[in-house]
Amino acid sequence: MNKKALNYSKPTRETESLNLSHKALSSVLKGLVALCDQDDYCDHGHPKPVLSLQAVVKLIQQARRIFFPTHFSQIKLDRFNLESFLEIETTAFFENLSEQIILSCQDDCLRNDQPCTRCTQESREKALRFMEALPEIRRVLATDIRAALEGDPAAKSSDEVILSYPGPFAIMVYRLAHELYELEVPLLPRMMTEYAHTLTGIDIHPGAKIGKSFFVDHGTGVVVGETTEIGDRVRIYQGVTLGALSLPRDAGNRFRNKKRHPTIEDDVIIYSNATILGGEPVIGARSIIGGNVWLTESVPPDTKVLLKRPELVYVGNHETPTTKLGRVRRKGP
Repeated sequence: MNKKALNYSKPTRETESLNLSHKALSSVLKGLVALCDQDDYCDHGHPKPVLSLQAVVKLIQQARRIFFPTHFSQIKLDRFNLESFLEIETTAFFENLSEQIILSCQDDCLRNDQPCTRCTQESREKALRFMEALPEIRRVLATDIRAALEGDPAAKSSDEVILSYPGPFAIMVYRLAHELYELEVPLLPRMMTEYAHTLTGIDIHPGAKIGKSFFVDHGTGVVVGETTEIGDRVRIYQGVTLGALSLPRDAGNRFRNKKRHPTIEDDVIIYSNATILGGEPVIGARSIIGGNVWLTESVPPDTKVLLKRPELVYVGNHETPTTKLGRVRRKGP
C-alpha cells in the first residue's frame, strides 16, 4: 500500500480536535432543547408565527414617512405628488399594521389557551380604528416639535428637531404605541417603545398618559412608568425617573392595573436626574423640580423644589476661590 496514502488517512490533531468540538456542541444542543421542553420561555412550537422586531421597525419607519413625508421619503415630493405618495404609504402601513396586530392577538390567545376564532376580524377592526386616529396623532406631534423649538435654544429649525433629536423620536413612537395600547393590542405597543428605548435611552411605557407639547431634552436615562399621567406643556431633562416605589416580589399580579406612578400637571419643568416615585405624588401645575431631587410626596402648584446648596471642597495649595454656589471649604497644607 502507498505509504503516502496511509499518512493521509491518519487522523491529525486538528481532526481530533474538530471531532471533540462537534461532540461538545452536540451535548450543548441537547441541553438547550431539553430546557425549551421544560419551561414556557421557548414555547413557540405552535404553527402560528410570532412578531418579529424587523416588522415592528418597519411599522415605525412607515409611520415616520407618513407623518413627515418630506423628511423621510426616498423621492422628491411636492404638492402635486404628495397625495399619491401618502395613499401608497398609508395603504402599505395599514396592511402591515393589520398583520402585526393579528399576530399579536393570536400569540396572546395561544399563550392563554383561548380560542383564536375572531383574531383576524377584530384585529383588522382595531387597525382601522388606529388609522382613523393618525391625523390626531400627527396634530399632537406638531405641538411636540414646537415645544422642542421653544424649549431648546440650541434647536435651529424644525428640520433639526425632526431629523436628529432623540426626544421627539421617542415621543412619536410612544404616541403610536399608546394608541395601540388603548385599543388593547397585546405585545406590539411594548415592542415599539422598547425599540425606541434602545435607540434613544428614553424609556416611555405605552400605557402612560401624556398631554400635548411634551418635550424631553437630551433624554438619556429618562424613565416614564406605565401609570404616569403628564399634562400639557411639560418639559423634562435627562435622567428623570417617574417611577414606582419598591414593590414586593409577588407584586406582578397584585399591583397590576393599579396606579403606581406619579401625576405631573400642566407646565411643569423637571430638571436632570430628579426622581419622583409612587402613585400618590401629584406635582402641581407650573411647579419646577430641581436637579437630583428625590420626591415621594405631592407638591402644590407654583412651587420650586430644590436641594440645599452644596459645600464645595477644593484640594490643593492654590488660593481658595470665591463662589456663589455655596460655602467653600479649603483643604490642603
